[in-house]
Amino acid sequence: MSATVTPPRTPASQMPARAGVGLRFCHHRTVLDERPAVAWFEVHTENYMGGVPGTRDLDAIRRDYPVSLHGVGLSLGSADGLDAAHLARVCEVAARVQPGLVSEHLAWSVAGGTYLADLLPLPLTEEALDVVCRHVDQVQTALGRQILVENPSTYLRFAHSTIPEWEFLAQVAQRTGCGILCDVNNIYVSACNHGWDPGTYLAALPPMAVGEIHLAGHSVRQLDNGSTLRIDDHGSRVAPEVWALYQAALNRFGPVPTLIEWDTDMPSLEVLIDEAATAESALEAVRHEYAYALAD
Repeated sequence: MSATVTPPRTPASQMPARAGVGLRFCHHRTVLDERPAVAWFEVHTENYMGGVPGTRDLDAIRRDYPVSLHGVGLSLGSADGLDAAHLARVCEVAARVQPGLVSEHLAWSVAGGTYLADLLPLPLTEEALDVVCRHVDQVQTALGRQILVENPSTYLRFAHSTIPEWEFLAQVAQRTGCGILCDVNNIYVSACNHGWDPGTYLAALPPMAVGEIHLAGHSVRQLDNGSTLRIDDHGSRVAPEVWALYQAALNRFGPVPTLIEWDTDMPSLEVLIDEAATAESALEAVRHEYAYALAD
């Protein structure tokens, strides 16, 4: 079992419980020139390592907007241990950006020192749980703050897994004190691919641990055997079924900072802002319900 760690010195979230969008390089100039009405932005941590040209743009943008960091390369589930040099670079970016949130994935992507171009699923076992908890403790200690861990989208399961994914993620949060980034699209994709009940997944997550929600589009593939596979490609608008699941998530977790992700077939920033407006409407309705309940 993971060792008990000192409570983080920085709160998990300093982000508004509003709807933001993922910031990509192609939209830097639009944001700098037009200062659009966006509540907050999320950037991928690895895109701003090593003094890349976009770093100066981000320095300017973060003066006007809250920014969160979303990592894709720490490989929390790697049996090889964390890459100390990569973790140091993450800390450097966090020190420069001073993000309102820092998050990573429940996945692994490194084997034998080689980085793989994917976020791969874990065997959901006690051994893997110990590995992930140890690495989350290590990251939180290095950053001096709580991180959020995101549930994955998956297309296969290990036969020797013994823990349901939703229980695994809840255990990581309980043992390490980390928060949860609840990706509603990932839950829906994985539930369809594996025959899970997405409501069961939401019900297993401790509400106080959920610090952010992700929304994105996905594609549907018809396989040769007649079955259907959903692919989390972040290349389209949020599906109606995912919007419905998002409403269920808000009903359980309350108003939570929510992000629109879009990474392939990038549209104009206006399209992302339009998707964020739909999420903002749902958040506003939940805020009113909470206010009414408190006043009653």
